[in-house]
Amino acid sequence: MVTLSVVLLTATIIHAQELDKATVEKAVNSKHFVFKARTVLPTRGSSRSLTSEYEVRLLGDSVISHLPYFGRVYTATYGGGGGIDFTSAKFDYKSKLRKKGGWDVTIETKDVQDRQKLIFFISETGYASLQVTDNNREPISFNGYIVEK
Repeated sequence: MVTLSVVLLTATIIHAQELDKATVEKAVNSKHFVFKARTVLPTRGSSRSLTSEYEVRLLGDSVISHLPYFGRVYTATYGGGGGIDFTSAKFDYKSKLRKKGGWDVTIETKDVQDRQKLIFFISETGYASLQVTDNNREPISFNGYIVEK
């Protein structure tokens, strides 16, 4: 007699908890939110799901970025780790309400060696995409969501 056993594996998928419009608006206007990256979309190649915690923290008076980077680097910086890792206390912040709902938020750093420009497209429920550009690398995009800080 042959016994056949089947093992079922389950995966836990982390989803964003949808936020209401007032909560998202408050977070955008107060400059206090955390962008949690779940997917990376490099300029070259296919998109990749992220399995580690990557995020951008906006804390009112500072921006802290911990994101991966996949792409072409035009000029390497000494001591650079390859990712988009920086802390900035001097930056421009602009938010704009879109006609069809949601916000466009642009952050431009001024005190980081490679000036970064981060453009967030945030929906009314907190889902977001982020495009990061600087002069020394190809642009890269991320999909994810924001949470209140």
